[in-house]
Amino acid sequence: MEPTTKCFELNMLPEDCVSIILSLTSPLDACRATLVSRAFRSAAESNVAWEKFLPSDYQDIVSRSITSVKFSSKKELYLHLCNPILIDGGRKRFKLDKSSGKKSYVLSARELSITWSDRPEYWSWKPSLKSRFLEVAELRMISWLEIEGKIRTHMLSPNTMYRAYLLINITHRAHGLDLLPSDTFLEMGNQIISANTAYLSCKDKKKYQMECLFYGNRTQRTKSRVIEGDERFARERDDGWMEIELGEFFSGDEEGDQEVKMSLREIKGYQLKGGLVIEGIEVRPK
Repeated sequence: MEPTTKCFELNMLPEDCVSIILSLTSPLDACRATLVSRAFRSAAESNVAWEKFLPSDYQDIVSRSITSVKFSSKKELYLHLCNPILIDGGRKRFKLDKSSGKKSYVLSARELSITWSDRPEYWSWKPSLKSRFLEVAELRMISWLEIEGKIRTHMLSPNTMYRAYLLINITHRAHGLDLLPSDTFLEMGNQIISANTAYLSCKDKKKYQMECLFYGNRTQRTKSRVIEGDERFARERDDGWMEIELGEFFSGDEEGDQEVKMSLREIKGYQLKGGLVIEGIEVRPK
């Protein structure tokens, strides 16, 4: 006797049941399910499924948006949040990863601690056509470069590896930025979990060679004070900015909450430097 195979028809399940099943998958899987059948399409677009894909604090996030967020369904809201929105008076940028629903943030330059950024002889604050923030910070001239941002893990998606990036640009008047690499640190609680070095972009090689010649022996002496670790380099982004990785960390479960500090410093060379533009620090899933 040949064995008989009983095929269970998912289409026979109630729509609410299918919606609950789909809510246990991913936003990408739910979108694919709309192609299976008409019954699946209705379940895959239901509020039951898409509310599970939204972060648990989505109502709080929406309430902090500087512009009104209008939506007629949870799926429409999800897709809206996959495009960056400005929150907290325009000092942060928030978005969801479209395929996973993981949260990411950009802390604006105004949200960071930048040493002497309140002194107009050292830093200037100005608007930028490349940034959605109201203003960015441009380094005029300084010898002590120190930039730090903070975020708490409860703001992020739980049980997720994150990376932090400093978002920068370099003006044509830049000088003294790469004579020594900058130190990058990432701390959780009171523990340093990442310490490396990073080179800011130096677009004019002739200018760089002249600076090395001018500062000469002092550069060689101070290099011995630079921390050991992986060397990072600024890389171009699609939005017209560059990014430097500051480190990575695990967000932990929803019950825990820790402060994460992300910083870049160049305080050992004492050479004058300028022409660095800071948009902010981005924290996004790895």
